[in-house]
Amino acid sequence: MEHLSPLDSMFLHVEDGISHMHVGSCAVFEGPPPAYGDVLDLIDSKLPLIPRYRQKVRFVPGGLGRPVWIDDPHFNLRYHVRHSALPAPGSDAELDALMGRVMSQELDRHRPLWEAWMVEGLSGGRWALVSKVHHCMVDGVSGTELLTILLDPQRDAPTSARHDTWTPAAEPSDAALILHSLGQVAGSSAERRRVLRSLTRTPRHLVSHVSDAFAAVIAAGSELVPRPSPSIVGSIGPHRRWSSAHVDLADIKAVKHAFGGTVNDVVLTVIAGAFRDLLLSRSEDPDHITVRTLVPVSVRAADDLTPSNQVAAMVARLPIEVADPVTRLAAVRAEMARLKASHQVETSKTLTSLAELTPPSLLAIGLHATAALARELPQHAINTVTTNVPGPQFPLYAVGCRMVTYLPFVPLAQGVRIGVAIVSYDGGVSFGVTGDYDTIPDLAPFCRRIETELAELRRVARPAPRRAS
Repeated sequence: MEHLSPLDSMFLHVEDGISHMHVGSCAVFEGPPPAYGDVLDLIDSKLPLIPRYRQKVRFVPGGLGRPVWIDDPHFNLRYHVRHSALPAPGSDAELDALMGRVMSQELDRHRPLWEAWMVEGLSGGRWALVSKVHHCMVDGVSGTELLTILLDPQRDAPTSARHDTWTPAAEPSDAALILHSLGQVAGSSAERRRVLRSLTRTPRHLVSHVSDAFAAVIAAGSELVPRPSPSIVGSIGPHRRWSSAHVDLADIKAVKHAFGGTVNDVVLTVIAGAFRDLLLSRSEDPDHITVRTLVPVSVRAADDLTPSNQVAAMVARLPIEVADPVTRLAAVRAEMARLKASHQVETSKTLTSLAELTPPSLLAIGLHATAALARELPQHAINTVTTNVPGPQFPLYAVGCRMVTYLPFVPLAQGVRIGVAIVSYDGGVSFGVTGDYDTIPDLAPFCRRIETELAELRRVARPAPRRAS
């Protein structure tokens, strides 16, 4: 048995039937599609490298400990890998609709928390592999690394023969879970002391942590001046829409080199432009509306290969009031510099560490109460979420078929009606945009605007042609 971390447990506790806490992806491959059995064999051959795929979550009775990972004695690969098809020739819009429906359904907590669909019938002979994994299993970085495990780096990579001798451990009883958790009390106490020591190694470190946290809270409070709420903020239902945009990484880098900043700055700039256009199309004035986005930040060490979440977060204000994209990029650069100076990421890491000091039962109660409060009260601190994860810059293959596009999915939390996930792969950058089904019907125009915004920045960044001598 292995206990979930406090952060991983949080993603389980805040799920409430409306806010689904699974991340996902849609990998599109060149055709012709392989046989369903071949895809099963490919995933089956990789299971020894992904222990979590054959484990499920058990909750400790009475909340006496954090949930634990245990082997699923009834694991059935065919349950987790499904076979589907679009009416040929399936369009990208039809694939988007299928993706939205699949991501609207919660994962079964009595089984390992992942599912995949092999989808045939796409136009051009293509096929897709739609995947969703609960956020308690992976973060963005480990999710991308999972992709490189499941797929192959060569077209002709042989599928290894099935020599796995995995035998599930006996499922523990409730009494065994309680005894195991009680046995962890001493270890937990030692771990709490370790966390406290790490936070308070010297008085100067303690003062720094408290000062940074206090400054971040004050800064956040000063940002929350009541302003008109945009229509992208409000209650959501359990159903989702999804669409995507695609650009070249080379174009983003050309803009970065021309005007300064980072790839992430350019990405946030074009997203801000898309939000501006969305609000204008709804007759809302971006000059009098503030859009703040939650930006998860990986704090994973370079040599950390564990699948659990290793993320902190900061909240950035998108300059949607700026019409000119070059000026908007400068505003985004200034905002990101301000956030780095405000130590939001460090404070977020500190708060996550402090969660390790909270008894599991109290942590679960607090998270459930917070989720319930979010359903009842409007919140203005966070209006959207933007995740950006670098992916592999080389082609990947499944059963000899090259993956041509890798599209990400980000979940929505209560009060947030639209979110954007970004991932790079093999010279391209894909934006996967999730929307609440009832309140965000205009996802496709939003995605097209992302592409138009980058095209405009690329046009003005392009050096003037040399005049003939």
